[in-house]
Amino acid sequence: MAKIDKTRYSKEQWKIVREERRRSKAKNNPPEEIKTPPLEKQNNDVAFVIGNGISREGIELEALSKIGKVYACNAVYRTFKPDYLVAVDVKMILEINKHKYQYHNEVWTNPNKAYNAMKHLNFFQPSKGWSSGPTALWLASTHGYSRIYILGFDYRGLDNGAKFNNLYADTPNYKKSEDGATFFGNWLRQTKAVIQENPQIDFVRVIAQDNYCPQELNTFSNYKILVKQEFKQIFELS
Repeated sequence: MAKIDKTRYSKEQWKIVREERRRSKAKNNPPEEIKTPPLEKQNNDVAFVIGNGISREGIELEALSKIGKVYACNAVYRTFKPDYLVAVDVKMILEINKHKYQYHNEVWTNPNKAYNAMKHLNFFQPSKGWSSGPTALWLASTHGYSRIYILGFDYRGLDNGAKFNNLYADTPNYKKSEDGATFFGNWLRQTKAVIQENPQIDFVRVIAQDNYCPQELNTFSNYKILVKQEFKQIFELS
């Protein structure tokens, strides 16, 4: 395992880095007397919740799926199969159903009369009424993890908040990259609710160096931020 310069981190960030490196080392180097075959998903304490903000660009989701469960949203399914796909927008569910993706993969959404004839969808009961990202975060929080990493939750738009921030901009069922930014107030409020209601879980938001960091989240002792490059070093991602 490559050596990391401790001086680059704040005290809180170093605690996270040190703990994850210990976990990773223990997972990859079991005692010699334990002869068990390697498992793709050995760490049941960790999950990854994937939003589609551009800050997660360059992180291979396939690599994360070998470390813990992956919860992702909307058009992610076009190129990657998460353990749980969450989509609450009607147009996205219609697209997903057109490809029959839910016939072989787990998809969660809210009840809607438009889906009455569709098969193999999982419905939140009662309906959450939230955006897809926070709904995925809430779902992960109900599954007993001790730590949840949040990626691609950028909140604010590009160009000082003026333009649409999404990896799938300019694709079907998404706004154009030159369109105005999406209002993120509800998204932020819903994220805050999940963190506040689950003090037993450590939430770590992975950000780009220049990402917006809302003060509403920084007040929670079970919430931390981690710069993307440091996150990649912890899990030895290329």
